[in-house]
Amino acid sequence: MALVELRGVGKQFPNGVSALSDVSLDFEAGAVTAVLGPSGAGKSTLLRTINGLETASSGTILVDGIEVGPRTLRVVRRRVGMVFQHFNLVPRLSVMVNVLTGRLAYRSVLTSLTYLFPASDHELAESALKKVGLADKAWDRADRLSGGQQQRVGIARALVQQPKLILADEPVASLDPATSDEVMRLMVDLARSEGVALVVNLHQVDLARQYCDRIVGLRAGKVVIDGAPATLSDSDLHSLYGGRP
Repeated sequence: MALVELRGVGKQFPNGVSALSDVSLDFEAGAVTAVLGPSGAGKSTLLRTINGLETASSGTILVDGIEVGPRTLRVVRRRVGMVFQHFNLVPRLSVMVNVLTGRLAYRSVLTSLTYLFPASDHELAESALKKVGLADKAWDRADRLSGGQQQRVGIARALVQQPKLILADEPVASLDPATSDEVMRLMVDLARSEGVALVVNLHQVDLARQYCDRIVGLRAGKVVIDGAPATLSDSDLHSLYGGRP
């Protein structure tokens, strides 16, 4: 059984916009998948429905054998780490506390409100910061870091969840090309070394080809490409992006 299974998933917003249409995909444990497509293709909605941040209008989604729904969100989110385009850090808090927020799904409401975490969580956070090369920045304020460093904090926050799946929504869109390459390489290396599935939304086709095992192309909410990077042709890209470079 695949780690993530989507069967006939659709998402229609109240304004009538159809973001996803009859999407059926599997994501395997340990695999790295890039999702490509023009703006508005449904890439972010796809990730948000997997994590339950959006509710699918039709179809079913299973994560680690658990159907995603209102009653299972807390359990599902323990298994799914998120990395965001704009980092989603609390600027005034330290790097350490930002990373520790990745443990909130495991803790009580009191812990969530007071940022009190047990020693075991601090050990996980310290280990995650070492893995992303930021052990020496643990007690710096998050807003004093560069963009690339802030995204590394976001990756560390996902790691402390001890997830089976990491969803990364345009994680390098706010970074310069050199830093984008570094962050992408780090995410992929960590996913493979930790045995975690990684699904990453990208606009950078070259990064998808270089680092990913599989490329899924979305256009107007539908899957139009699904295969290995080596099979992705210029004609495929032209069709995916509607003639745009």
